[in-house]
Amino acid sequence: MKAVAINKPGTPAPFSIVELPDPGKPGPGEVRVRIHATTINYNDVLVIRNPNTLAGHIPLADGAGVVEEVGEGVTDLAVGDTVFGRFFPQWLEGGPTTDNFHATPGMGLPGYAREIAVAPATQFERAPKGYTHAEAATLTVAGLTAWRALFSDGGIKPGDKVLILGTGGVAVFALQFAKLAGATTIVTSSSDAKLERVRQLGADHLVNYRTEPQWGDHVQRLTNGGVDLVLEVGGPATLPQSIRAARIGGLVSLIGVLTGTLGEIPTGELNMKQVRVHGLVVGGQRQQRDMVRALDEATLRPVIDRTFRLDDLNDALEYFGSGAHLGKVVIEL
Repeated sequence: MKAVAINKPGTPAPFSIVELPDPGKPGPGEVRVRIHATTINYNDVLVIRNPNTLAGHIPLADGAGVVEEVGEGVTDLAVGDTVFGRFFPQWLEGGPTTDNFHATPGMGLPGYAREIAVAPATQFERAPKGYTHAEAATLTVAGLTAWRALFSDGGIKPGDKVLILGTGGVAVFALQFAKLAGATTIVTSSSDAKLERVRQLGADHLVNYRTEPQWGDHVQRLTNGGVDLVLEVGGPATLPQSIRAARIGGLVSLIGVLTGTLGEIPTGELNMKQVRVHGLVVGGQRQQRDMVRALDEATLRPVIDRTFRLDDLNDALEYFGSGAHLGKVVIEL
């Protein structure tokens, strides 16, 4: 089978397209899945560029395809099912169960930049009805992160006000989910062109953070008291403004650290406003199944910015890194 292998970690050209042996038949509790699509996320770039990644590792955490064969004891999936991957295969019920990525496909385990995966059945979930493989692949990381932030943990309801930072994969899903819930949405970007595109997706208010550098205060005025929920992706450089934008008793869901992992926090304002800052990483099986049930009944479709072939993964990474995309960058096999 064709696959991408990181065979020169830490070099300017860390990976190559390789031919690997067919992984064969699934064992007890396993399934064999023909992978048709994957996508690029920020965590994938970190793995690919990390000099400490093990040589031979197969990257990319998103994946979708068709079950070709099931092993003994598998009852949840059947031959012919269209499926997509789970980020935390062992997180089935309840709250978070891990603080690392050792058991995450594409990070600690082989990912989906390959044509065939033989893995435990718990590593896959049925895709929403009518979704293409490319659409289903966008759900593993970006879709589920947005779903958990807004619904499972955020509990948003009609009439709530939601501030969404940026226009990447998670942010666009958050916009779509928030509108589905009947919330009022505010989206930030440094690009007027991208802001116009999210307006067409239903964004109620737009903020260019280059022309409005104190966007936290701007959102306070815009909403007459702040938002109920902030989808925070930046980390230390943006968190103070997100706290400022939140209403008294509001929630800031920290789902990304694009500007770093350490920084100052305005603890006085955080305390006086009684704002909750909640860190989260993707989600578990229960949240994933709730999302699929909702998408089965909705008309929502993921926003795919551009599609590349597996052979052109390097071009896809360069495009993703340029920040020109809005929504998801997909790799089709």
